[in-house]
Amino acid sequence: MGAADAMGASEEVAVREDEGEKREEEKDNGDVKEPEKENMGLPENLVQESSPTEFTTSKLRNLNPSNPLRVVIQGVRPVRVQPPRSSQVPPPSQAAPPSQAPSSQPPLSTPGRTLPNLNSRNYTNRISLFLFLLHIVAAIGLVGFLVFKGVQGLLENGKTHRAEKRMLKYWLPQAEGATVLSIILAFLWQKSVRSWPQFMVNFIIWSTFGSSLAAGSVLLVFQKPSTDGIGVALLGFAICNGLYACWVTQRTKFCAKVFSKSLEPAAKFPDLSRPTYSMLGICFIWISVWVFAIIGALNFYFPPLIIIALILSLAWVAEVMRNVANLTVSRVIALYYLRGMQSNTHFCFQRALTMNLGSACLGSFFVPAIEALRIVARGLNLLEGEDEFMFSCAHCCLNVMETIFSYGNGWAFVQIAAYGKGFVSASQDTWALFKRQGMEAMVDSDITSAVCFLAGVCSGSICVLVTASWSWAVYRSFTATVSLLAFFIGYLLTRIGMALPHACVACYYVCYAEHPESRLFDKTIPERIDFMESSKASLVPTPRVPVPRRFSV
Repeated sequence: MGAADAMGASEEVAVREDEGEKREEEKDNGDVKEPEKENMGLPENLVQESSPTEFTTSKLRNLNPSNPLRVVIQGVRPVRVQPPRSSQVPPPSQAAPPSQAPSSQPPLSTPGRTLPNLNSRNYTNRISLFLFLLHIVAAIGLVGFLVFKGVQGLLENGKTHRAEKRMLKYWLPQAEGATVLSIILAFLWQKSVRSWPQFMVNFIIWSTFGSSLAAGSVLLVFQKPSTDGIGVALLGFAICNGLYACWVTQRTKFCAKVFSKSLEPAAKFPDLSRPTYSMLGICFIWISVWVFAIIGALNFYFPPLIIIALILSLAWVAEVMRNVANLTVSRVIALYYLRGMQSNTHFCFQRALTMNLGSACLGSFFVPAIEALRIVARGLNLLEGEDEFMFSCAHCCLNVMETIFSYGNGWAFVQIAAYGKGFVSASQDTWALFKRQGMEAMVDSDITSAVCFLAGVCSGSICVLVTASWSWAVYRSFTATVSLLAFFIGYLLTRIGMALPHACVACYYVCYAEHPESRLFDKTIPERIDFMESSKASLVPTPRVPVPRRFSV
């Protein structure tokens, strides 16, 4: 009992000394408020200051629930120490309202890792941006001049007047009708994929086969040399599409599952489709003026060359619009996966139209060429035989594809949108993430881009069926040209409409490769990787394959 009494006495003396020191410190610090004087008597804690010299904290001073801790370190001036984030609990007055609360399932973060900056203010790929803006100025000037020449040709009498009047009566209505029909089909494809992703994958693949087969058959029935050529091309595509549909039968189920999983976050953003609709509206206005410029080209020098230039210009503009919608959706969905943030779609759209527009322009050059080369590589990869020259060509093509994929691929738009990287660096970093997670074979066998491509072909074939029949009924000489233009417009506008589901799938893959531990991802991708590695899936990893075997002569 004596020892206990002595210990109790010593503790009381220590408490009185602490209170005396507090009163002296409060006299020295005249800015201490009266309510804060009641929060005294904290136990001693050791705090290590972030400086080369280590100090030992003597006491914690003036704790306030809404302010940082105030600490006196061995006679040194008071230092404010921010408590750990895990221990900070905001008071009820500062709590975020329910409408601004973060996502209920934020992604996991690795302790001690520095998070990349998501608010880069630099313009990406400025040379490509400059060239595209220069092209836009030239295209607007050329289209305006050709519209003027078209009006001038209509007002003058002569051969040009008769040709333009004939096109204005029998060619322009079909072209405008194909544009309106293409926009309607683009809306329907996007809405259907978002509503029934499990069903739409197989439906798109086989409906493309049926529509292209029907369009080719109708053009062959007309029995004109020009329409016969287009009809044979569509029939050949329909046959290839049917073979492809049989080849990817084992992949469609996983593709439908990825569509379903990746489109789940899109439901949290009701205005996510607005950028796509805006791009479709702008493209509709531009095509309406562009079609009239085609008529005006007849009243100028070298009409075929001018028409080819206008077609290439429209293709680039439409691809840039598609990639702008892609970047907008990618940023919204990527920030949700990476940070659990509810981003503003309008601000993301502005960012895609300004800071990331250069990457969209550069990607519009690379990505279509890459997709075409992938088709060639897939075909060469399926060739079998004893021809060493053919295998050498296939090996060379696959090496070229290896290089191209390391410097430019469609998956790069996710990191461009999220981190503001350039197109080439984003492509390299994205493919490095796939390699690190062992996802190369899986993304190579992904058929998402093929499904979006086939949706565009299906819309183009439907437009051919409608406009070709219309032209054949009113003026048969324009059937072939109207069919080509209708297919082209239907394909471009549908690809813009399918930018939203395509971007969601890309974000699902890329963000998983960057943060596979996030709670927002389930076991879909790991199970697929294990399934492929266990040789249970008969998939052809394209275009990356081992070096083809060589045969001895």
